[in-house]
Amino acid sequence: MGRGKRGLLAAAVTVVCAVTVLAVPGTAFASVPAGPADPTPAPSASAAPAPAATPAPVPDAELEKVRARLDGLYHDAAVATDAYNAAEEKTRKQSVQLARLEKRTGAARAKLAELKDQAGAAARAQYRDSGMPPMARFLLSDNPEHFADGAGTLLNGARATKKLIAETDRVERELKRDTDDAAARWKKLERDRKDKDAARKTIKERIKDAEKLESRLEKKEKERLAELERQAARKAQTAWLDTGVLKKKAGTSGTSAEATSAGARAVAFATAQLGKPYVWGAEGPDSFDCSGLTSQAWADAGTLIPRTSQEQWKQLPHVDVTEMRPGDLVIYFSDATHVGMYVGDGKIIHAPRPGRTVTVAGAGTMPILGVVRPDA
Repeated sequence: MGRGKRGLLAAAVTVVCAVTVLAVPGTAFASVPAGPADPTPAPSASAAPAPAATPAPVPDAELEKVRARLDGLYHDAAVATDAYNAAEEKTRKQSVQLARLEKRTGAARAKLAELKDQAGAAARAQYRDSGMPPMARFLLSDNPEHFADGAGTLLNGARATKKLIAETDRVERELKRDTDDAAARWKKLERDRKDKDAARKTIKERIKDAEKLESRLEKKEKERLAELERQAARKAQTAWLDTGVLKKKAGTSGTSAEATSAGARAVAFATAQLGKPYVWGAEGPDSFDCSGLTSQAWADAGTLIPRTSQEQWKQLPHVDVTEMRPGDLVIYFSDATHVGMYVGDGKIIHAPRPGRTVTVAGAGTMPILGVVRPDA
């Protein structure tokens, strides 16, 4: 074969190899440098696969948006949890009151049946005496002794009859009142149950949305997200401490005040729960939500307080944040949907949210609404 023909054949082989390489999807290649054609066949794409492209990391700004969205979802879940707890508490109270009413109406029905039996017995006795009423027999008596006896019997009989009628009337009124009350409470109980079911649905939806959002993140992104949360918490705590809130006021107890014996016991209870999981609606002993932890801690200390953070804020005495002492409750957010127990040194113990455990945190890491004191 002539030199010219061999050159043409080498060029043709090179073109075919290049076309073959280009036809393979996703194959990385470099541009062929200008120069003499190389008759050596190029290696196949399967023999030397190109590395998979690494996805670009999510910028911190985007992760901050994710963090804000998660905070919003878990806050919505906290709002619904407080609504659930409130409805649960109302349901519990209504059930107790209905049980008492049922007991009272049962006793009233038995009493009414007894009174009616007495009235029937009196009527039967009257008919046994020839069907003549006591008044007629009294007026027709011509025996002075019988007359005197009859007068006393008539008077006593009239009194007894009047008392029987009055007692029957009273029991009937009480029975009607309790029956109407029970009917109203049954309706209220049904509304509370519906409220509880609606809150339960909202809680589950918000937690599901949050979990779905977190599941889209890679492991390293979740670690960075957690670090961003820690940074935000440290920043908020530092800003809160920089206000001088922990500095003792002259002439006041200040935040350096020691806990009362009851407060110390409540703190000890909360401390013993560290590491236990958050579960909405839970009051222990194995899991807690935020207000379940604080209410049970104070119950252990011998003081019953409202079940929800919102009611704790409404009903318990308020104290200035600069004067809080261990055992006091710190209420968070403008709608009072979170609560932690102050344990001193600017820290709280709280049950944060689903997916977390009872933990120690800076008291200023969340927006403080105010402080309440169960044993004021």
